[in-house]
Amino acid sequence: MEFELTEEQMDIKNAAREFAEKEFTSELGRKYDENYEFPWELYRKAAKLGFIGGDLPEEYGGQRLGCIESCLVNEEFNRVDSTCASLLSGVGFAALIPKFGTEEQKKKYIPRICKGEIVCGMALTEPNHGSDAGMVGLDTTAVKDGDEWVINGAKTFITCGAEAEFIMVCCQTDPKAQPPYRGVTMIIVEKGTPGFDTNSLKPKMGWRGAPQAELSFDNVRVPLSNLLGQENRGFHQIMSYFDFSRIPIAAGAVGIAQGAFERALKYSTQREQFFQPIANFQITQWKIAEMATKTETARLLVHKAAWLIENKPDKLRLITRHAAMAKAYAARVAKEVTDEALQIHSGVGYVDSDIERFYRDARINDIIEGTGEIQRYIVAREFYREIGFSI
Repeated sequence: MEFELTEEQMDIKNAAREFAEKEFTSELGRKYDENYEFPWELYRKAAKLGFIGGDLPEEYGGQRLGCIESCLVNEEFNRVDSTCASLLSGVGFAALIPKFGTEEQKKKYIPRICKGEIVCGMALTEPNHGSDAGMVGLDTTAVKDGDEWVINGAKTFITCGAEAEFIMVCCQTDPKAQPPYRGVTMIIVEKGTPGFDTNSLKPKMGWRGAPQAELSFDNVRVPLSNLLGQENRGFHQIMSYFDFSRIPIAAGAVGIAQGAFERALKYSTQREQFFQPIANFQITQWKIAEMATKTETARLLVHKAAWLIENKPDKLRLITRHAAMAKAYAARVAKEVTDEALQIHSGVGYVDSDIERFYRDARINDIIEGTGEIQRYIVAREFYREIGFSI
């Protein structure tokens, strides 16, 4: 088993670190955090260097990086500044276009994303449906009327919902389908379409550089050609995408933990109590050891899940299980490590500091793209299936 990165992967990791350390300043992080502002300036700079759309096809302007490479970029960006790193939130769901879109859709959207001109979003969660979105049916509906879809309903907690040039909206198109997720379809709705409105969600605990919004659809009409993928297969498309997307998100959580750990490690050698650095105290040493061990364990889980994506693409259930394991554990580690880092910094960490933002930003990882509870259910379900028991 090989644990070392390839030379190309090390180059990507180092390039991501160099870019982040040069461009992600604490001042910018606080600015985006305080203003609930998407980091457009950094987004465009990152695009010029190929960090935007890294996993998108080369023929449309992407880099076609593998899952491991995407994880390396996510980790390095979040290690330096978790708020500035939210620039990546505006591009993640773009991978749905090459995976399920038509040639026309690919040519229309992907090059502009890769150039850093636009961001996109995906809308599944609704005011009354979050983790249960596929089991009870969606309230947002789409009905065919001639050569158009007519969409009505609402979505909430949609990342970059107000900033996105287009949103891939999950709609119920077959209300009689059983189970209801068999009637879900993904439809593209562009900004400015009559009847489509957005409302930014503020205040928010953390991850403020990735603004979230409520979306409303009042008899929104779009062409039938805005169908993404297959009709009534939208939920399956989203779930298959999550098996990939949850892994780089987990890598971002590892980056937050790593960044908090490094700051705590350094601070413990500088802060003195009882006439000596607090690094001399055994309790601090134990905290540092635990933080480092948890972070490295999470990193190994993430890299294994990414390795499975690239080397065992036919092992779908194994990928699903390990992606869920990686996301659930890395999210927990990000919370625990940032909590200990804040404790080491004490009052200094609680006020206006990087640690304070890291602490708040870490919390979202246990919620987005499937809560920690859902990830644990997925892991347990897959193990029970192996022994022939259905849960």
